[in-house]
Amino acid sequence: MKKGIISVLSSVFLLGSILTGCGSSASQPSASADKQASSNGPTTIDFWYAMSGKNGEAVKKMVDDFNHSQNEVKVNATFQGNYYDNHAKVLSAIAAGNQPDVTQIEVASMASFANSGALEDLTPYVTGKNGTDKNDFVPGLLGNSYWKGKFYGIPFNRSTPLLYINKDKLKAAGLDENGPKTWDELKSYSEKLSKKGQEWGFSTPIDIWFYEAMVFENGGKILSEDGKQALFNSPQAIEPITFWKGMMDEGSMKMPPGAKYDAWEAADNDFVNGKAAMIFDSTGSLNMLLDQAKFRVGTAFLPKKANYGVAAGGANLVMLAKSQKKDAAWKFIKYMTDKEQTIKVTENTGYMPVRKSAIDSPEMKKFFTEHPQFKVAVDQLKYAQPRPASPGYKELQEVIMNEIQRAILGQATPADALKAAADKANQLLQK
Repeated sequence: MKKGIISVLSSVFLLGSILTGCGSSASQPSASADKQASSNGPTTIDFWYAMSGKNGEAVKKMVDDFNHSQNEVKVNATFQGNYYDNHAKVLSAIAAGNQPDVTQIEVASMASFANSGALEDLTPYVTGKNGTDKNDFVPGLLGNSYWKGKFYGIPFNRSTPLLYINKDKLKAAGLDENGPKTWDELKSYSEKLSKKGQEWGFSTPIDIWFYEAMVFENGGKILSEDGKQALFNSPQAIEPITFWKGMMDEGSMKMPPGAKYDAWEAADNDFVNGKAAMIFDSTGSLNMLLDQAKFRVGTAFLPKKANYGVAAGGANLVMLAKSQKKDAAWKFIKYMTDKEQTIKVTENTGYMPVRKSAIDSPEMKKFFTEHPQFKVAVDQLKYAQPRPASPGYKELQEVIMNEIQRAILGQATPADALKAAADKANQLLQK
């Protein structure tokens, strides 16, 4: 997570005064999309999304299917780059008064956007006559949907990180091709699978999401329950950095070059090209990696320390508070997150089904039987926690990652680096 995001966050806080009072009241939604359509033809809304490649194609196909399924609402879908790019563009568009009606928001940024007044409270829509069964959503995916008791985001493309495994390499090395189960096994497997300077047993971007998971696995926390105090300078949260650095120093782990998603892409390339036998990546990358790899790809839980643990990630669909077409926007959000569409998202991308009814459906059970790699993230959800919820966390991620990188590069000890990050965090989190 590199520069640029700090300026984006500054915009979030500045927008607070612009957006004050723009959120919805607790009243029921106004005139329906049906009435708007009958008098004026289809209501056109704008949807900005942040998924590219095959995943983006799947989203665009869903939008096209929605447009063809009815004549009340027409959706113009526009790809706006990755999450960071999209977030920045949404903030700029709000300030300019030409914001979309619906967009994706990465879950760790939900509190920041909601606290600024940028998002519509969806409670009246969820509970209204054209609502949806909120109890059908997988409970472990709802933690980042709320802010200050209001419901702002509907789970859409949701994920956990997975351990991806080149099963052929592990089998050839005499290792269990289902992969390591613990940190110690990850280390020993990686040592046996590495060829100094040529191939690595393990690679992962030094990313906040994977760091959060390892802290949770080690019994630690990132922030206090109220989101006001940093807790990531504890021994449990320092140890993951020490572990990573130790593996890198001995040559069994590679830190892929690049920043943000460039590093993710580099790790993916090393994996499919046989340069890394195991990587951490999102379940949302599963379909892409299966298509590109010329070997048997396995998926597994992230290896545990004190326990298994991951942070539930991905994005929610949100409605912008300044939208003038909220009923049409809700009709679209409801469609995109229904049972049938969440099945399509899983089958075409690797992201998890967000509804219990989808997981329990005959179609999904058959798909999981035929493609067991896709079910691992669903099973791992029992160990998932929400990503830290604080308006300042979107900016704080940048601070933490900068300090972790300093430690990895030997410019500070892990303890000193995280102390420096915590000192900055405790100031930031009081804003």
